[in-house]
Amino acid sequence: MTDPYDIYADYQRRSQTPPQPPEHRASAFAGAGSAAHERLAAAVDDLRPELETLARTLYASPEIGFAEHASVGLISDVLAAHGIETEVGVYGLDTAFRASVGDGTGPHFAVIAEYDALPGVGHACGHNIIAGVAVGAFLSAVPIARELGATLSLIGTPAEENGGGKEYILRAGGFDDVDAAGMVHPAAGSRVSAIWGERTTGVRRVAVTYRGRAAHAAGTPWLGLNALDAAVTAYQSVAQLRQHILPIDRVHGIITDGGAAPNVVPEQASALFYVRSGEIDTLRVLTDRVVAALEGAALATGTTAEIEVDPVPPYLPLEPNVELGRRWADALAARGRQTPAPPPVPTQGGPSTDMGNVTQFIPSIHPSIGLGGPDDVFPHNAAFADLTVQPPAFDALADAAVALGSAAIDYLADAELRAAVQHEFEARGGRYRWEA
Repeated sequence: MTDPYDIYADYQRRSQTPPQPPEHRASAFAGAGSAAHERLAAAVDDLRPELETLARTLYASPEIGFAEHASVGLISDVLAAHGIETEVGVYGLDTAFRASVGDGTGPHFAVIAEYDALPGVGHACGHNIIAGVAVGAFLSAVPIARELGATLSLIGTPAEENGGGKEYILRAGGFDDVDAAGMVHPAAGSRVSAIWGERTTGVRRVAVTYRGRAAHAAGTPWLGLNALDAAVTAYQSVAQLRQHILPIDRVHGIITDGGAAPNVVPEQASALFYVRSGEIDTLRVLTDRVVAALEGAALATGTTAEIEVDPVPPYLPLEPNVELGRRWADALAARGRQTPAPPPVPTQGGPSTDMGNVTQFIPSIHPSIGLGGPDDVFPHNAAFADLTVQPPAFDALADAAVALGSAAIDYLADAELRAAVQHEFEARGGRYRWEA
């Protein structure tokens, strides 16, 4: 196991002078120009009835990760109606897709779509809105991308909710020919119009199954080896670990199998833990510490532990590109929406997304837009799913599609902007690909 002391001490030194949020100002680059932006906005207005229908239909028929067959078919039908051919089942994933215009010789921007739902609460993370925004941004930008001699793609990424579709696509080379990318995520309430400097935590999953020996819990308990005791000991060990982890770390878990009957010493028990951290190196360290706690529980109870790290690909911390984000923020402001200053670099843990993996690989943005409604309605709740098909949500969808499409054509049209975007990306460390 990696000794965490040096990494934690380095984090402690850096945290004394945390980096400042990026300057909140307009982009310094020309982009595609006002005429192109006006054309794109008019195209989104024309597309709006189709985009609303797409979002409503996805809401009414939610599909969970890697099973989004009807959702992908619906999106493909919308693209086909506009003369765009879609490749479905790419990158070894049945419900991944790609639609592209351009011959690949010019700059290449990818618009990212998500469309999976959550079990039980449907589109409570608003992926139906994400899909609508992505389709609108892509279709409205297609004519301009063609005129520029650039390449524009719409990449459909399944199973963002606990599936890691984007990492699978990365491993299959799906982003190797892409220069920059972007997507938009919905948020709750009107107080959030755009956050273009936000980071997320990385997350890894650690699953464990303990195997012991069954026995009569009342008659001959001394003959048993209690796998549930191992799972409980593991849970408590991880709980004790929380006192000594970084502010950017989070660990949480559940016991997924605790035995079949109280009068039988459980011979098998299982648990699943999520390990999160705001940086890649600290994510690795925390994972090692959790694994050590799980191994210790087996030793303490005389059981054996089968530990699986990363049954789902890791989600890496999200690092949005500020220069590209400024193009998004300027375009959104032109639609009359507030673009609040970016928040300070977070010192606490938070949610995760596999879009983080893309931002570590190529310059990317992942801003959010408020859908209106009560400020106390949050994602992963059924009330949020209902919010996504209200009129204010469709206003947000249209504005976000315009802003994302505008950022895409600005990037494709402006060599100086592309150079600044790449310089920022390289200065942060450049291309990173996860290796366990």
